[in-house]
Amino acid sequence: MGLRGGLAAQLAGMSKPRLVLASQSPRRAELLQLMGLRFDVVGAGVEEAPRAGEGPAKLVARLSRAKAGGGPFGTLSEGLFGTLRPGRTDGPGTLVIGCDTIVSLNGRILGKPRDPTEATAMLQCLRGRSHLVWSALTCLGPRGRAETEVAATRVTMRAYSDAEIAAYVASGDPLDKAGGYAIQHEGFHPVEQVEGCYASVMGLPLCHLARCLSGWGVAPAKEVPTACQAYTGHRCAVYQEIITL
Repeated sequence: MGLRGGLAAQLAGMSKPRLVLASQSPRRAELLQLMGLRFDVVGAGVEEAPRAGEGPAKLVARLSRAKAGGGPFGTLSEGLFGTLRPGRTDGPGTLVIGCDTIVSLNGRILGKPRDPTEATAMLQCLRGRSHLVWSALTCLGPRGRAETEVAATRVTMRAYSDAEIAAYVASGDPLDKAGGYAIQHEGFHPVEQVEGCYASVMGLPLCHLARCLSGWGVAPAKEVPTACQAYTGHRCAVYQEIITL
């Protein structure tokens, strides 16, 4: 039985909250649309610099929580979730989804490049090597209840040329991407192999999100693994493990 069917019995009759995606990323919005759920989008600008001694898993988890709680639908106080602001919920309430993605290479954290020079250096550093992509999502609901999921995916880059890097950087695409690249870019095709969740590398691990949403009685209107694989063109080997945890 698939994710949607397996959850149907336990979620039948439960009230559904309003969904808000706290991200302006068009890639995340496209991925969330694959679930067949209605949602709104708001911005979530937070400082993304790592703290001293903060590893990649802790960093993406903290930033996803900050983005979920720091927008117009939630508040943060001393790093802890507060309650949703009065008047911001209706019916069963509002459920805010905050997301963050970073790249780490041998423990070194790579965020979004600040300029073309840094984007070029990142792509040269990643070329022909394997690295980890960390994506975290936080679902923040009424009364400050929050749950965070973190996905780690190993990505191996192909041996692209300096000319290919220059052309890709000149397109401007790397500047809003963790690690300076988009796995799905049709012109560059930087990735040789993916071990883990492909959608996570794009910025939103869908099966992790579906598992998280189930705690609020929200079931996807579509079969998530099937929709995700059709959209990405990537045959996923890990979805069963994720959705059955």
